[in-house]
Amino acid sequence: MTMKPKARKFRLRTPDQKPTAEQPAETAQPAEQPRPKQQPPAEPKPPVDGNIDTPNQVAAETDIDAIRKEGLTGRQLRMARRMAQKHNITAVSDFDAVRQLRARGIDPFERSSILEIVTQEGGNGGGQLPSAGPAMTGAPRRAQLPQTVPQKSRALTEPAGEDPAERRASEILRIQQDIARRRRRKLIALFSRLAVFVLLPTILTGYYYFMIATPMYATKSAFVIQQAQPSSGSSGFGSLLQGTSMATQADAIAVQEYLLSLGAMTRLDENEGFKEHYSQEWIDPIQRLASDASDADAYKVYQRHVTIGYDPTEGTLKMEIVAADPETSQRFSEALISYAEQRVDQLTQRMREDQMSGALAYYQEAEQRRDAALQELLRIQTELETISPDSEIQLIMGQINNLETRRQDKILELASLQSVTRPSEARVNAVEGEISSLEGSIGELRQQLTEATGDGSSLATKTTELRAAEENYQFQIVLVEQALASMDAARNEANRQVRYLSTSVEPIAPDDPTYPKAFENTLVALLIFAGIYLMISLTASVLREQVSS
Repeated sequence: MTMKPKARKFRLRTPDQKPTAEQPAETAQPAEQPRPKQQPPAEPKPPVDGNIDTPNQVAAETDIDAIRKEGLTGRQLRMARRMAQKHNITAVSDFDAVRQLRARGIDPFERSSILEIVTQEGGNGGGQLPSAGPAMTGAPRRAQLPQTVPQKSRALTEPAGEDPAERRASEILRIQQDIARRRRRKLIALFSRLAVFVLLPTILTGYYYFMIATPMYATKSAFVIQQAQPSSGSSGFGSLLQGTSMATQADAIAVQEYLLSLGAMTRLDENEGFKEHYSQEWIDPIQRLASDASDADAYKVYQRHVTIGYDPTEGTLKMEIVAADPETSQRFSEALISYAEQRVDQLTQRMREDQMSGALAYYQEAEQRRDAALQELLRIQTELETISPDSEIQLIMGQINNLETRRQDKILELASLQSVTRPSEARVNAVEGEISSLEGSIGELRQQLTEATGDGSSLATKTTELRAAEENYQFQIVLVEQALASMDAARNEANRQVRYLSTSVEPIAPDDPTYPKAFENTLVALLIFAGIYLMISLTASVLREQVSS
């Protein structure tokens, strides 16, 4: 960054102008001789002096001109001269005395200052007050006034015959040439810095991209991760996201991270020879991978040559593989797509296996309980020697009911026989015998229902056990049906959790090299170097300004 040159201000004046107070009296040149009062009209004016005043002299003259325009009286000017003498101020004129007093912060016309001067003069000279006119002031009194310093000539010793105007023009030309020389020197320095820090690195970068860089081929592909469509019976908020990109967004991000990981690079190197391909001798040294490179170095090359982007609006994964030849680039793309398919299948495999394993275990347990209940039912039926104890009980109860009916009939018959005056004793005894046998049969049948067998259990107990076994068996059948339905639902849910990869853009080997983009890369390098140089220049300028201030 360049700065404008700072030039000093100059002012030209003629020899008849008075010098300011900034010029010391002892360094002033001798004053010019007074000219005669009457000069012939034909005499030409003297040549203009080429002296150059300093900025301080110009400022002093400007202040004196302003004081002269105030219209001060002669008495005020004499009072200012006395005040300057009191403060040991050497003034070349009364107006210069006023200027120097005001520069020191003293007001020469303040009443206290005037009284102080008058008091001092009164003590020294008999207490007479200063007078404004010459009639009131004698010659001795006038002799006490401080005298102005005579202005000496600042005319330079000039060689005979040299024109001051030409000398002034030559001085101005010399100053202009010096300014132009400094500007030219700064421009040369600027262009030199630009050539060293911007143009030279850009030329080297362009030479590399145009002449040295090995052509690289990029194979592009795109694929999307899809989910099975939900069943018609599913409902709820979750079903609204089924089949959209939001449902598979996490899976797509997981696949993207896997393909860009060190594990994918290691697997690609083991299957397809990733390191060996980029370690070939005909690849330029900047892009070439060392033959004994570590996995970390190979992974840096992998990150530069494998680009995978995810579009959340469409749920599409876009992949670009860069290799030294088109066939290898296509082969690497197909291998990475197969790795992505396997990773997609593994993402939900554990969840699907957990769902199916739980449902299957529950179903198998239900079947085992049903088989146990069936075996218990068969055992009880075997012990009772009947398939259904209810039918046997009903048969016994039917026999008991028949016997009870016959016994009631015999009781009625016996009552009718005994109702006559002289009943037949034989018939009465026969009827009573039949009633007794019927009651005995009924008792035996009832005893069969309640009496204990050899194992200590009665027919009623066996019947209760059999009925409980039958109910348990029916209950286990229901549980098996529920477990089967649960297993079917788990199977359907596992099928809906299946993710599969659909390739929308197949990887095809390119015909022409894709990289390097020599012109674009060179232009970007130029902008980068120019930005760095501009930032450093601005920083240096700011620091230099801070230090100089």
